[in-house]
Amino acid sequence: MNNSTTCLQAVEFYLQQIEAKRNLNAYVDVYAEEALQKAKELDEKRRSGEPLKKLHGVVIGIKDVICYKGHEVTAASHILEGFTATYNATAVERLLAEDAIIIGSLNCDEFAMGSSNENSFYGATLNAIDESRVPGGSSGGSAVAVQADLCMVSLGSDTGGSVRQPADFCGIVGLKPTYGRISRYGLIAYASSFDQIGIFAKNIPDIALTLEIMAGADDFDSTVSLEKVESYSSLVQDSKPLRIAYFKDAIDHPSLDEEMENAMKSYLNGLSEKGHLVTGIDFDFLEYIVPAYYVLTTAEASSNLSRFDGVRYGYRVNDENIDLTSFYSQSRSQGFGKEVKRRIMLGTFVLSAGYFDAYFTQAQKVRKQLYDQTQLIFRDFDVIILPTVPSPAFKFGEKSGDPTAMYLADIYTVYANLVGIPAISLPVFTHSNGMPFGVQAMTNQFCELSLLQFSHQVMQQ
Repeated sequence: MNNSTTCLQAVEFYLQQIEAKRNLNAYVDVYAEEALQKAKELDEKRRSGEPLKKLHGVVIGIKDVICYKGHEVTAASHILEGFTATYNATAVERLLAEDAIIIGSLNCDEFAMGSSNENSFYGATLNAIDESRVPGGSSGGSAVAVQADLCMVSLGSDTGGSVRQPADFCGIVGLKPTYGRISRYGLIAYASSFDQIGIFAKNIPDIALTLEIMAGADDFDSTVSLEKVESYSSLVQDSKPLRIAYFKDAIDHPSLDEEMENAMKSYLNGLSEKGHLVTGIDFDFLEYIVPAYYVLTTAEASSNLSRFDGVRYGYRVNDENIDLTSFYSQSRSQGFGKEVKRRIMLGTFVLSAGYFDAYFTQAQKVRKQLYDQTQLIFRDFDVIILPTVPSPAFKFGEKSGDPTAMYLADIYTVYANLVGIPAISLPVFTHSNGMPFGVQAMTNQFCELSLLQFSHQVMQQ
């Protein structure tokens, strides 16, 4: 923001944009009066000569699974309709401490379960490039908010690609940091060993600064990392050749759109021509990734969502003449949407006594082998390159009748969550159908700085 633009003018601009593009259904709640008041206070600070904080006047939207004290947080679900957060998520607390302006909460698939934003209690979010196509999910509203200039930066959550896939479909940048890099305190849980708050923006410096502010230790989250937070925003230029790997089976996979396959191969050749060492490697686990992911995440979801029972908070069935078991059953049946119920039932099944060893235990073994294999890869390579998605943004309704096809479309994104490494989707290409698509880059755990440096080079080129 230049010196001729006030915070108030910036907020007014985004509020006008939000109103003009209401049909996109990106926001579920807009904090107009509060944002305008905060902007006035920040302008007064600047006029008085106070030192400006790192995010002075940056307008941010947050996914409707992240707690912001005094504001509704519903996970886009009927079962949490009207629920108000009683505390700030650590990520939100740190943004506010640097004088960011939070302008509203953003639409998503219910409880972050979905790849198209079609599973929201508030209705689907539309892709601003082609409103007949999905924006991706589950953080579809967060992606569209940045895509359509409804905020500067937005927060999403990524359990198996829920930041990177919508970023790809919307033609923007989406980062999922290392698991534990950002505190999950105040993030409504889907699958606790996979979930990570992620960031959407149009450029790498904005991603880097936002990450730097939110990352780091937190007494409220026992799973957060104590690793030192590097100065991501400095983005030290490092033009040395990198050792880049790609999975041969992923690029030649039958599910990958032919035009996207050709673009990926051309892109990898271009990296070689720029002096990087690019090597195709065998990766024998590709077909196991999606099944292992859905066994483990649905199991964790089944456990995490058991707290939504209609007793303590949220929606409850209004019938005094039913027994307790029926009360639980009806509250949850009426409160949860179809996809959430499907995943709870899948998770309950794989955790059941007769199937626990056959499914859950085996999936955990696959996850351990994936992690070990990944560490071996990063002994020899700096970066892994994959497609983000197998096809560009699809039409509304195209896959909603076939959940298996929807799940299999996560083939390239769930890997990073299974092994806990950082991954980013970069908007590089445009398909002949007019939709954007990108590449996905990954580095080893807590190597976000080198990932952002590489990404910055890609974006500049």
